[in-house]
Amino acid sequence: MTADSTVSSKGEPAMTTTASTPTLDVQLYKVTDAMRVLNLSRTVIFEQLRTGRLRSVKQGRTRLIPASAIHDYIALLEQEARTGR
Repeated sequence: MTADSTVSSKGEPAMTTTASTPTLDVQLYKVTDAMRVLNLSRTVIFEQLRTGRLRSVKQGRTRLIPASAIHDYIALLEQEARTGR
């Protein structure tokens, strides 16, 4: 670990933001994290996954939602709002 690194509450290394240290962008979100990002309930997230409106991947037993899938879902919602669907 470097002087700029910290440890999260789970004991995992966490990156801090400094002028000389690049930050890591989150690429995969757990369902609970996607719930917070999209401000949706667990039920709605899984319904969107089931219908294919939101994409996900599995790593072992963990369902993960790629950041690109979240961006695509938001774009889909914006498009539907424009077209009145």
